[in-house]
Amino acid sequence: MKEKRNLIIAGAVIGMIAVVLVYLGNPKNMGFCTACFIRDTAGGLGLHQAGIVQYIRPEIIGMILGAFLAAFGFKEFQSKGGSSPFTRFVLGFLVMIGALMFLGCPLRMILRLAGGDLNALVGLIGFVVGISVGIFFLKRGFSLKRTYIQPKAEGLIFPIIQVILLLLVILFPVLFLFSTQGPGSMHAPFLYSLLGGLAVGVLAQRTRFCMAGGIRDLFLFKNMTLLTGFLALLVAALIGNLIFGYFSFGFTEQPIAHSDGLWNFLGMMVVGFGSVLLGGCPLRQTILAGEGNTDSVMTFLGFLAGAASAHNFKLASSAEGPTANGQIAVVAALIILFAIALIYSGKKVKS
Repeated sequence: MKEKRNLIIAGAVIGMIAVVLVYLGNPKNMGFCTACFIRDTAGGLGLHQAGIVQYIRPEIIGMILGAFLAAFGFKEFQSKGGSSPFTRFVLGFLVMIGALMFLGCPLRMILRLAGGDLNALVGLIGFVVGISVGIFFLKRGFSLKRTYIQPKAEGLIFPIIQVILLLLVILFPVLFLFSTQGPGSMHAPFLYSLLGGLAVGVLAQRTRFCMAGGIRDLFLFKNMTLLTGFLALLVAALIGNLIFGYFSFGFTEQPIAHSDGLWNFLGMMVVGFGSVLLGGCPLRQTILAGEGNTDSVMTFLGFLAGAASAHNFKLASSAEGPTANGQIAVVAALIILFAIALIYSGKKVKS
């Protein structure tokens, strides 16, 4: 009961943070989006040259540091890894390709629903189908093998890199790229974004916030505990959007979204399938990376590489819709996901 209560509180607070960040300058229906913000950060680092999505998002730095501080403070920080790290990098890459086809991670999908964007409902159906496929393979023994305890320094490297990046952005912003138009130019003041990220990082670390995990648990164990957090987030963000006048019901003219149902469905199917194989959605993987899980760090690097490739090779969608390259990439991603699921299934693993 206490766990469910904490998830409801965390979900409601995260939903309110997302709406407030929109009020302060973030794009509508994108007060918080792990995939979109990693994409913007990749652009800010010069990993892609799409000028409209280049900004080192403080929310991502804040999430990682918030998760680290919470884990360290509650004595849950532990360096561990070695569970098929390169496969996790590939899975992270593929999940990002799917997310940028849909234009959002599972968190933004819920925020888009809370803003009245019915395209997100199509994405949600695809997400659930992808999770169902992943569960099919879990029941057949899918596993990326065991993790191993590592020296504490190994897990500290990633949070330390975030501190260094934060200092460089503050002291030497000329080193980075910043959008002057488009979504990358829309952002809340740096300090508020950082504080919002820290809060989300702490809340998500303490509650194990994960939508893919919530749907997986519902299907596998008939347990809705994790999902209650996202239901609370949906309600809180919906109320916030109604108060601020951001709610717009329908499929068309939604902010930073397209209405191609098939590719919204397939993009989120990739995200759902890949998230189950990884053991968590992009938000959860980012939080785990802050907790000292180096396998999740590899997944995060896969997200970063996927985001860069999506824009370098014109795979990402835009408000005009998906690209031909992106459609090919999503189909290829599904094929690769099935191949990985088959390769790692059917063998007993020692715990």
